Amino acid sequence: MAFYTGSLAPVPTANKDAYLDHARRAWPLFRDRGAVRMVETWGEDVQPGKHTDLLRAVEARDDETVVFSWIEWPDQATADTAWQEMSSDPDIGAQMGEMPFDGPRMVFGSFSTLVAEGTDRDAGYYQGFVIPVPAGSKAAYADVAKGAWEEMFRPNGCLGTFENWGEDVPRGKRTDFYRAVDARDGEVIVFSWTAWPDRATCDAAARAMMEADGEMPEMPFDTQRMTWGGFSTLFDSARAG
Repeated sequence: MAFYTGSLAPVPTANKDAYLDHARRAWPLFRDRGAVRMVETWGEDVQPGKHTDLLRAVEARDDETVVFSWIEWPDQATADTAWQEMSSDPDIGAQMGEMPFDGPRMVFGSFSTLVAEGTDRDAGYYQGFVIPVPAGSKAAYADVAKGAWEEMFRPNGCLGTFENWGEDVPRGKRTDFYRAVDARDGEVIVFSWTAWPDRATCDAAARAMMEADGEMPEMPFDTQRMTWGGFSTLFDSARAG
């Protein structure tokens, strides 16, 4: 199963093109070390929350946009080796170029595939999620995610849903995934996304699901601390070649 490096970054909105150029330069460095794919998505519908949200997760300022990104690897060993090589390469900074955002506020971690249904290839829009799940609720969470795909997402035009379980999620000095969802002891970070053809399909599906009759399943996590947002595709190495 695929293994992912997931990240959130606060990017000055005026630096959108510069960030895209940065992603294009970075991709060959990851590809040459075994990465399968890199996807960068630009915040389009990221709202403030009552308790947690993706804006506060990276201390985003009014003139910044949240970017939700992942690098796909064939396995954890390949990912770990690549990051070790890059961290010890004295020339990597020059190859990557200047970062068009505040690196110390970026959050990141490593995640293994828990649920993968459908596809996220050729998606124009994503909903990205960061969720605190009790470690003992892993199987229950997977069951709920699979049920949501079959009963709600797929029938309403979703292309795919991908749920990824935290394996190596570091603590940060200023920001990290744990702070993003106010994680408690014994909780694991889940980094996930649903893929859609476009925002209109996603928004229509959300309305349909809100209006649908039927009892919602009990969630095996604290939904009040889940964070999410809507993102458009900015860079997808599968399209870039």
